[in-house]
Amino acid sequence: MSVDAIMHTEFPEGYTVFFGADGKVIMTPQSEEHSSTIRSLQIDTLALGRHAKVTSDVYLDFPADENSAPDLAILREDAQKQGKRYSFEDVLLIAEVVSVSSARKDYDDCTAKYGRYGIPVYLIVDPYAQEVVIHTEPTGAGYIAAHTHKYGTGKLPIELADGRTFNLDLDELPRREPEARTR
Repeated sequence: MSVDAIMHTEFPEGYTVFFGADGKVIMTPQSEEHSSTIRSLQIDTLALGRHAKVTSDVYLDFPADENSAPDLAILREDAQKQGKRYSFEDVLLIAEVVSVSSARKDYDDCTAKYGRYGIPVYLIVDPYAQEVVIHTEPTGAGYIAAHTHKYGTGKLPIELADGRTFNLDLDELPRREPEARTR
């Protein structure tokens, strides 16, 4: 697809569109829960410092063309871009926020992938189940440890590999609003 064709394409409302360097066009549905949950995670990262290296929906280089643009990534303070992107080797924590269409990918595919590449901490933030799953101790097939924490249970300190602590406020994660009934 040419750049001109992309510029004149109307994409469906409620979707985020990513354009990969490899020519792929990726459309992801976005919900208010998804967006506000990412914003809440970003706010919690401010305690790491105003200039902490935190990305959201930004491509990271992984081997074998398995590049990802996670919902949130916390990078080492000394991380340097390799060309246009940061490397997976700079990542201390990745968080993916579950959406209706991404549940299998977030719970299964990403857990295997991020573990395989040694991402020290992988968070699955699920606004539908109102819980956070923390995966640690990466292995070639995923993670050894997984701990589930319910929304509304206070601050959850998450130790990062560089000695800093990311405090996730489980009380402040947005809860899914009930759908309005139509008449």
